[in-house]
Amino acid sequence: MPARTLEEHYEQFAAAFNAGDADALMELYADDAVLVPEPGTAARGLAAVREALGGFLALKGTMDLKLRGSVEGPSTAITYGAWKLDATGDDGAPITMSGESTEVVAKQPDGTWRIVLDDPWSCAG
Repeated sequence: MPARTLEEHYEQFAAAFNAGDADALMELYADDAVLVPEPGTAARGLAAVREALGGFLALKGTMDLKLRGSVEGPSTAITYGAWKLDATGDDGAPITMSGESTEVVAKQPDGTWRIVLDDPWSCAG
């Protein structure tokens, strides 16, 4: 279920990711969402976002996600987060990824928030 607060949005994202629940993750995105799965690329629309997130979910890792700040308007908001993903590669070697993210979220008519633009690499350089 989409989140009613920006803090809840982050909590739900981390919980769904850590559970490996792609359907719950997709509930957090708008139909026309754009995700930056790696710097310089964009996944546009729910099908592409699902596919891109599937690559991260396949790692079966644990994500720690923190809301560091936000700017909220009447129908949109910008959120700033910090994340860390710990997983194990196919070869048994540990994988750690981290970054600082920026998301644009839109308030829906029912008062919930959905991601419109998601750039987990926004401070990657």
